[in-house]
Amino acid sequence: MADTCMIYGTVASPEEGRRIARALVQDKLVACVNLLNGATSVYHWQGAVEEATETVFIAKTTKALSGEALTRFKALHGYDVPCAVVYDMTGGLPDYLAWIMSTTGAG
Repeated sequence: MADTCMIYGTVASPEEGRRIARALVQDKLVACVNLLNGATSVYHWQGAVEEATETVFIAKTTKALSGEALTRFKALHGYDVPCAVVYDMTGGLPDYLAWIMSTTGAG
């Protein structure tokens, strides 16, 4: 199932993460989103080193839908420059990968 991928991102709060996750799942752009609360991010922003508590956002989808999912993620996100990166899935349990494909309408 080389057609599946994950979108890794961060959001400002669990509430923002749930709102974005529900929209992407409802629109069948992703099959599932995991939200991991309490991540500490240290980063450069506007010339200063900043630190924030964020929620990690991991969505499972297909390569074909990843671009549209990223566009929607950014549109719903509160940051000027949100973190969102696509990683290919090079393997996994076949039944789970097939579920991602069928849930998003690709299988």
